[in-house]
Amino acid sequence: MDLFYKVAGRYVFAIPFLIFGVFHFMNASNMAGMIPGWLPGGVFWVYLTGLALIAASVSMMIKVMDQLASFLLGVMLIIFVLLLHLPGALEGDQMATTSALKDLAMAGGAWLYAGYVAKPSA
Repeated sequence: MDLFYKVAGRYVFAIPFLIFGVFHFMNASNMAGMIPGWLPGGVFWVYLTGLALIAASVSMMIKVMDQLASFLLGVMLIIFVLLLHLPGALEGDQMATTSALKDLAMAGGAWLYAGYVAKPSA
């Protein structure tokens, strides 16, 4: 049963990040509005994070450098919480609060994956 949890959990966790990454490429111009105004490059960051989401997902699914990928995915999600969602959440925006909590939970999941599921880096 332990093997089922690790295999099924790996795919159930990784596949949404693949889809989120694809969405970044499909809706880059709309998502660029979420980038803080003080950070130059707007749409570049959307494409970069989309690529990072896809790379992390593929890494977890094929179990190649998945420990590093899932650790870095967690770091990126915490950055999203701090830079994208927290300012709105502090102003009382319920959608920003929901997004902050979702990304915070996924960051925790990514770090749990890195610690307990991922193949240790050599």
